[in-house]
Amino acid sequence: MKPRTYRLMFAAMSLLLTVALCFGLSDLASHATHAAQTTSGVPSGKPDATIDLATDEGAKLVKGEWRYSDTKIIEVDFKGPGADKQPTGTPNKTYDYTPKAGPADFDDSKWEVIRASSLDARRSTGRICFNWYRIKLTIPERAGDFDPTGSTVVFQTALDDYAEVWVDGEISRYIGQMGGPVISGWNAPNRLVIGRDVKPGQQIQLAVFGINGPISNPPTNFIWVREAKLDFYRTEKSGPFALIPSEVNVQIVKNDPEGIEKIVGPNPKIFKLAEGFKFTEGPVWVPEGKYLLFSDPNSNIIYKYTPNGNGPTELGKLEVFRTPSGYSGADIAEYGQPGSNGLTLDPQGRLTINQHGNHRVVRLEKNGSETVLADKFDGKRLNSPNDLVHRSDGTLFFTDPPFGLPKFGDDPRKELKFNGVYSIYKGKLQLVSTDFTGPNGIAFSPDEKYLYVGNWDERKKVVMRYEVTADGKLENGKLFFDMTSAPGEDALDGIKADQEGNLYVSGPGGLWVISAEGKHLGTIIAPKHIHNMAWGDDDGKTLYLCARSGLYRMRLNIPGVRPMQMVKR
Repeated sequence: MKPRTYRLMFAAMSLLLTVALCFGLSDLASHATHAAQTTSGVPSGKPDATIDLATDEGAKLVKGEWRYSDTKIIEVDFKGPGADKQPTGTPNKTYDYTPKAGPADFDDSKWEVIRASSLDARRSTGRICFNWYRIKLTIPERAGDFDPTGSTVVFQTALDDYAEVWVDGEISRYIGQMGGPVISGWNAPNRLVIGRDVKPGQQIQLAVFGINGPISNPPTNFIWVREAKLDFYRTEKSGPFALIPSEVNVQIVKNDPEGIEKIVGPNPKIFKLAEGFKFTEGPVWVPEGKYLLFSDPNSNIIYKYTPNGNGPTELGKLEVFRTPSGYSGADIAEYGQPGSNGLTLDPQGRLTINQHGNHRVVRLEKNGSETVLADKFDGKRLNSPNDLVHRSDGTLFFTDPPFGLPKFGDDPRKELKFNGVYSIYKGKLQLVSTDFTGPNGIAFSPDEKYLYVGNWDERKKVVMRYEVTADGKLENGKLFFDMTSAPGEDALDGIKADQEGNLYVSGPGGLWVISAEGKHLGTIIAPKHIHNMAWGDDDGKTLYLCARSGLYRMRLNIPGVRPMQMVKR
C-alpha cells in the first residue's frame, strides 16, 4: 500500500478509538449518570402514543422523508498540544470526516432519499465506516386517537452498531449520560427528549450519525437502523427549566485566525444552561446578586438565572423574576411578542426595561415600583422599544422598531410614521436618528465616544456608527459594517462590545465578531441562532447567550463592556 493509505487506515482507527474513549465516560460515576438522567427529564413507562418512523406510514404521518449519506475520512491541518495543553503547538496533520451534517440548516437536498421501510437495509462501506440519516418531521394533528398537543416527545433509535443523535442542530454532551445523544453500549438504544409542550405543525430536525463496531475490531458487516420511533407522553406543563451545564457543539468561522483565536481561544466551548423558552432576548448581568436576567417577550416574562456558586458545571437556579413583563392588555393574544425585550442597568444599578406591548421604557425602582421613562414622542405612542444602553452619566439610548406590534409596520396601533433611535438626557426624550427601517441592537464603544446601531432589515443589514455629543445626540453617522450580501434569513439583532472595542453582532448565520477597525474577525455559530447576549460573572469574560429557545454561556479571553462599568478614556 501507499504511505498515504497506511496513514488513512491508522487515522480511522485513532478516530474510532477516540470515539470509544468518549463513549466510555458513561461509566465514570453513577452519581453523574443519575444527575444527567434526572435533569434531562426523559419520561419512562408506557407512552400514550407511538409513531414508528421505520415504516412508510409512520414517516408519512409526520410528513417526513429520510435522507441518507455515507461519510469519508479526510486529512486536515491541525496543531499539536502546546504548553497550555490546548491545540496551540506544532502544526500537524490529523483526520476528520465529511460531511458534517448535524446542523439543522445543513443542505441535504442532494442526498439519496430512502424509504422508511428500508432503514434496515445494510448501508455504508463496512469495516471502518460512518454514515448519516436525516429526517425533518412535523408533529401531527393526531397520533392514532392521541392529541399530541402539550405532550413530551421522545425519539428512540438503535443502530447496528452505534449512533449519535442531533436534535435541531444540537448535540449535548452529558458526562455519564445513559443513551440520549451519545451511545451507552453496543447496539444500545438512544433515547432522548426531542420536544416538550409540542404543538401540531411544529417541525423538528433529526440527524443520526451511524458508526460501525465494535470500534476496536471493525467487523465485516455494515450499518443499519434497528428501530426509529417517536413516543408521546402526556405530561403536566412544566415550563422552562435549568440543566446541568452541558457542552454543546460550536463552530468558529475564522476569517482572521489570529484575531478570532485571541478572543475565543484555540478550543472554544459553549454550554447550555436552560431550555424550554418560547424566545430568549435582552439579557443583563446583575453583579450585586450575581445573577442573569433575560426576557422571553413571547411569554411576557422576565426570568432570573443564578449560576451555582459551587462551580460552572453545577446545576443553576431558574425562576420567574417578573410577569407580566411588558403588557397586561386584554388583547394580548393578538401579540407575538407582547413582553419585555431589552434589559439593562442604570449607573445606580436599577433595572431599565423596554416593554413591547406597553410601548414604553420603564425603570424598576428599589422598592419594586415602576417609573415610566418614555412612552410618547410628540404626543404619539412609541412603537415597541427594543434594545437599550446607558451612558455612564445616566443618559439612556434606545431603539424603537415596530417588531413588538402584532402586524409590525402595518399595524393600526402604530402611531409614529418612522422607526427611531432615541435618547433620554436629563429626563428629556429626544429623537436622535430616523436612519433605520428596523433599528435594533445598540451598544457603546468602551470609551463611549461612539454609539453603534444595527438594522433589522433583510434588504439592508448594516451597522452604523455615530459620534455621541455631550447632550445625548448623535452626529457624523457612518456605515461601519455591511452584512446585506451575507446568506441567511436573519438580519441584525443584539450588539455588544468588549473592552478592546471588538463588536459582537447577531447577524446572518451566527454571532459576528468585528474589530474596532471594522474587520470581520470571525463568526461564532451556536446550535441555535444567537439573538442577544450579555457579559457576566465576576471577571466579565463569560458571554451569556440568548439563542431562541435556550440559554447558553461561553467563556472568552477578553472582558466585555457592562452596565455600571463604563469607563471613559
